[in-house]
Amino acid sequence: MLRFTLALGLALWLPAAELNSLRFKPQNLDPTCKPCEDFYKFAAGGWSAANPIPAAYPRWSNFQALAERNRDLLRETLEAAAVAKAAPGSDEQKIGDYYAACMDESSIERAGASPLLPDLKMIDGMKSKRDLVRVLAHLHAGGANALFNFGSQPDAKDSSRIMAGVFQSGLGLPDRDFYLKSDEKSEKTRQEYLQHIGRMLKLLGDKDSSASIRIFAFEKLLATPMMERTKLRDPKATNHPLPVAEFVKLMPGFSWTTYWKLRQSSFPVINAGQPEYLQALDKLLDSTPLPDLQLYLRWQTVRNAAPYLSKAFADEAFSMTKVLTGAKEQLPRWKRCVQSTDEQLGEALGRKFVEKHYPPKAKQRMNELIDHLFAVLREDLGAADWMSRETRAQALAKLDSFKRKIGHTEKWRDYSAVKVGRQSYFANALETSRFEVRRDVKKIGQAVDRGEWLMTPPEVNAYYHSRNIEIVFPAGILQPPFFDFEADDALNYGAIGAVIGHEIIHGFDDSGRQFDGQGTLRDWWTAADAKKYEDRAACVEQQFSSFNVQEGLNVNGKLVLGESIADLGGLRLAYRALQKSLAGKPAPAKVDGFTPQQRFFVGWAQVWAANYRPEYERIATMTDPHPLPRFRVNGPLSNLPEFREAFGCQASDPMVRPPEKRCRVW
Repeated sequence: MLRFTLALGLALWLPAAELNSLRFKPQNLDPTCKPCEDFYKFAAGGWSAANPIPAAYPRWSNFQALAERNRDLLRETLEAAAVAKAAPGSDEQKIGDYYAACMDESSIERAGASPLLPDLKMIDGMKSKRDLVRVLAHLHAGGANALFNFGSQPDAKDSSRIMAGVFQSGLGLPDRDFYLKSDEKSEKTRQEYLQHIGRMLKLLGDKDSSASIRIFAFEKLLATPMMERTKLRDPKATNHPLPVAEFVKLMPGFSWTTYWKLRQSSFPVINAGQPEYLQALDKLLDSTPLPDLQLYLRWQTVRNAAPYLSKAFADEAFSMTKVLTGAKEQLPRWKRCVQSTDEQLGEALGRKFVEKHYPPKAKQRMNELIDHLFAVLREDLGAADWMSRETRAQALAKLDSFKRKIGHTEKWRDYSAVKVGRQSYFANALETSRFEVRRDVKKIGQAVDRGEWLMTPPEVNAYYHSRNIEIVFPAGILQPPFFDFEADDALNYGAIGAVIGHEIIHGFDDSGRQFDGQGTLRDWWTAADAKKYEDRAACVEQQFSSFNVQEGLNVNGKLVLGESIADLGGLRLAYRALQKSLAGKPAPAKVDGFTPQQRFFVGWAQVWAANYRPEYERIATMTDPHPLPRFRVNGPLSNLPEFREAFGCQASDPMVRPPEKRCRVW
């Protein structure tokens, strides 16, 4: 029998007072609520009552609290770099100058809208639609995604190589549904958006009163043929590799040859992510008058640039954020500047973060825990009687191919080609954006860089990469409440252990299961096993679709299916690993009145403690594949007999589903 002990002793880098505020405390509980009635409220109700949402945020959670503390550390690094006499061209000089230029509000105010004038002049100078190719290539090279997005992606049929791809893009609202849904809230949002467009164009000096209506009408026509967000989750639905000669036929009215030449890229095959969209776009470009296309491009240009311009533009950009998310005020300037530096020079800043604040022994502790969860899943797969021997062998082979990344990259990004100074915040943002776009396009036709990270070290997050078959945990998340050296094993297994399990199960969720052990999109399931899987997944989808968010809005079970499968399976993995760690040992004493089994589930719920504004709940439900926190806790736990046993719940309790209605995929 496997037995696991989680060796703790993780050195931490936050000040003691800040660490203590993130650790589990009995005060986080709501003793007025019974655990078998509403476990999320029971485990996090005290936290919710004590942590109202700050005015500048659409939500507040343990994720945000830890991210804010990491941001404080980054601020210290950036303020020091800004006054240091760093060597020209060094990473320290670049992050220091980038931050200093961002904080130089007087220079930004003097510049006003002038940084946009070259691009606006190019757009206004278009003589015919033939000029659209040249203008788009220029705007895309600076990071804009008007009309479509062109870039690199792993080849779904050969995960060792990078290929080119074109994908739907170009909306000003978060999703196509914001243009197409007919409910009262959607209509109100559209009216606010129209006014926002008009105010932003007015800041540019535009006087055309019909401009916002024409821009919105064009964006709605863009949105209509776009692939729905739920379908975008299916890797087969977005994988349409075509020889270039065939691809260009999707948009015969657009000179792709000229576009790719201007983007300095050449290749024999390209993926048409959404062919129907490209075909519709070709007709739309043909039927839209040139002045309307110019209006749309002016709007896209100022919309993307607004956060880097003077206060009037930044405030107007926030006015729409306020409508969509419910946030009441702008973040302080320094927080926006820290965030911007992390976004644009993430590995240069992240390297400093790691040097100062990340303990190497954290990786050792994480590796031990990951090993434990892999061992449990290997055991579970071997015993999965619903799978045939053939499919089980393939699943085990895939599990054996998993790789892991912990803390930070081993090969830091080279920013030597990036020129950053103190004269212009906008110029720095454009320069760093162009660098990232060039870096992306240069990957096309190259071998996959297995060492590349998709998150920066301070990020409070984790991910699974379906093509690389890897689970990734940045340094930023390896702190309380996710991983706490002062907590007992049970709390850590329920927190970071379940997060690790979640990322592992993504390799076998409804999307991840379509890739084999080499990261190739290939059907390695027998037909009978695939049908059994789909039936199991349908149970999860139906459950989550029944959860009501607010009046007239339920969870979209199809959209959150992958994350919900991962939550359910990850919790089972981590709980089984905890049980194995306790096997054959004297029963541990209760902590804060809870058994280890109970502490495990409390640990999971504490991770997701959060408060959301109603506006943000709505946008998250419509666009985010992650369920809202209360559903991430109560949803999977209601399916687990282990939870019922731990808290002695009765069959009639709300947190208990009858056996015939319980879901289990893994």
